[in-house]
Amino acid sequence: MSRDSAQPRLYAFTVFTPTFNRADTLPRVYESLKRQTYGDFEWLVVDDGSTDSTHDLVASLQREAGFPVRLLCQEHLGKHFAFNRAVREARGELLLNLDSDDQCVPEALQRLKHHWDSIPEDERARFSSVTGLCVDQEGRLVGDKFPRDVLDSDPLEIRYRYRVRGEKWGFTRTDVLAEFPFPEVLPGQYVPEGIVWSQIARRYKTRYVNEPLRIYHVDRPSLVHGQGAGKHAAGGRLQHLSVLDDELDYFRFAPAEFCRSAVHYARFSFHTGIGLRQQWRDLKRLPARFLWAMLLPAAWLVYLGDRK
Repeated sequence: MSRDSAQPRLYAFTVFTPTFNRADTLPRVYESLKRQTYGDFEWLVVDDGSTDSTHDLVASLQREAGFPVRLLCQEHLGKHFAFNRAVREARGELLLNLDSDDQCVPEALQRLKHHWDSIPEDERARFSSVTGLCVDQEGRLVGDKFPRDVLDSDPLEIRYRYRVRGEKWGFTRTDVLAEFPFPEVLPGQYVPEGIVWSQIARRYKTRYVNEPLRIYHVDRPSLVHGQGAGKHAAGGRLQHLSVLDDELDYFRFAPAEFCRSAVHYARFSFHTGIGLRQQWRDLKRLPARFLWAMLLPAAWLVYLGDRK
């Protein structure tokens, strides 16, 4: 997206909520935004083809809200299309993805802005994000803490070197997200977000803080859970191709993870009808090709198991 086509930055934050048939849970997102102690934000809801009462609900919230609420509607294309559209339409400097069945604590935006402003101004151009912790609806920590209360790192180092796992939450600069859009070649399919975060990690730092800022509700099934290995094979293939091509520098920290990615890359390629020659060509790095070739027999066995 060119600078000329970007929306003017009118707010510190755009809180972005992608939604599909979640009219029953959107009110708790809204209520948590109503309670924010920091008010320089807009709420941007992108409706991904809902067939429930989402449109009427958001229209009623727009009339009563004490902050800007915008609704964008699209056909059912998937979250990656909704995310790209939110980046194009956002009027906030910082984009914060708050899902349609979650909440944030009342001080969330204030604390995120505090941590962003605490990065020295002459260093801030090297940073894309601030990321904090999540708790569930009972207040229990979800996932691991970071090694230090304030840590400047990136998603790859956090995952592989520090072995931090579990849900995390924070914002990313809108202009950085515009540099790294989601691939829009798979309408209606699941595209893993790690594809984008891995690319950003090679250019920008993230400030990680041990503060629980998001309330992650675990009482609803995932929209993509239990749909079979073939259902989202194209997205899975892209994810593991990205791991093998972009993240292999971290092999020494987590060799088993990269071996699994090699298996899944070939497995999902088989599901999408992509043969061995094309699988080889799509891998750009020689070490990735070697790992893929070594684990092809295991991948074929897993694929046959899926078919059964």
